[in-house]
Amino acid sequence: MSGTQETGTQQPGSVDVLDPRIAERLKRDPAGLVAAVVQQYDTLEVLMLGWMDDEALRRTLTEGRVTFWSRSRQEYWRKGDTSGHVQAVHSVHLDCDGDALLVRVDQTGAACHTGSRTCFDERDLHAEKAV
Repeated sequence: MSGTQETGTQQPGSVDVLDPRIAERLKRDPAGLVAAVVQQYDTLEVLMLGWMDDEALRRTLTEGRVTFWSRSRQEYWRKGDTSGHVQAVHSVHLDCDGDALLVRVDQTGAACHTGSRTCFDERDLHAEKAV
């Protein structure tokens, strides 16, 4: 997967890659992606779900801002670059199976492309409550 945004500065002859110790723990889908649940770090509000490949995760871990792989556009996108709705990284956690990430952020503005604070606003499916 090739991206459209450059990241940081590189020293001549160096290659930016995800730490192999992290990469070996990831269980990717057939497209090479891992689900990334994004959560507000202080309120624990779930904001959105995005997808990351190794490069998006590397950028997220090293740049302090969340980068995703856009499945529809087939390119990297750093949340907030065009909208101003930045996700500043507080922490990134890998789940026990290695197939999902929890990214805790400080969200500026809306997290959802619809303009909502979270992608899960007003979409309650009315599940039966346990007794």
